[in-house]
Amino acid sequence: MPAPIPPGAARVSAPAHVVVEPSVLYVGTPAYLIATENPDGTPNLAPASSYWALGRMLVLGIEVDGQTAANLLVRPGITVNFPSSDLWQAVARLGALTGRDPVPDAKAARYRYEKDKFEASGLTPEASDLVRPPRVAECRLQFEATVRRTTEGLDGGYLMVEAEVVRVHADPAILDPTGEHIDPTRWNPLVYAFRHFFERGVEVGWLASSPTAPHAPVLDGP
Repeated sequence: MPAPIPPGAARVSAPAHVVVEPSVLYVGTPAYLIATENPDGTPNLAPASSYWALGRMLVLGIEVDGQTAANLLVRPGITVNFPSSDLWQAVARLGALTGRDPVPDAKAARYRYEKDKFEASGLTPEASDLVRPPRVAECRLQFEATVRRTTEGLDGGYLMVEAEVVRVHADPAILDPTGEHIDPTRWNPLVYAFRHFFERGVEVGWLASSPTAPHAPVLDGP
C-alpha cells in the first residue's frame, strides 16, 4: 500500500505507471572508456557505462569475461576517460571489440578480437603521469586511477571495481574562470541510456553546494 501524502504537502500530477520488464536498466549514465595494461605492456581500451563517484573514489561495473577485468585484477593502474557526444561512433566501434584471445564463448556472437583497440576506434593514446595505461587524447576529461578493491557481483558476471583517482586532466575549455573546477555549462558528456547515446541536455538547476553556480538555487514552495 502506498504511503499517505503528508498534510500540507504539495500535490503534483503523477503519470499512470505500468509494470514493465526492460532488458537493461541503464536509465542514463555517462559513457566512459577505461584503459588497462595487457600482460605484454600494451594498452587495452574498452567502453563501459556502469559508474558512480564519491569523493575521490570511483565505483565501476566491469564484466568479468573481458580483458579489462583480467588486466586490472593483476595490474591496478587504469585511466577512466569521458567522451563527449562527438565521439559516440568511436565508443560504438569499441563496443564490438574484445581484447580477449580467444574470444570467450559468451562474447563470440557479438564481439571480435582486436589487439590494438586505439587504432581500431580511431582514438589516440596519450601518456599518463602516474599510472601505466594511457589516457584517450580526444576525451576532454580524463582520470588516472588505482584500483583499491574489487568485489565479485552476486551473479558472478561482473566486478564492482573501487578505484582511487590520483590525477585529473581536463581540457582548459571546460574549466570555470578560476581554472579549479569543471564548469558544467561547458562540459557535455556522452550519456548512455537504454543502449542509446545522448547529449546531456539543457541545465535546469543546481545545488547550493555547487562551486560554479552564479547564486543559490531558487526553489518553489517551502
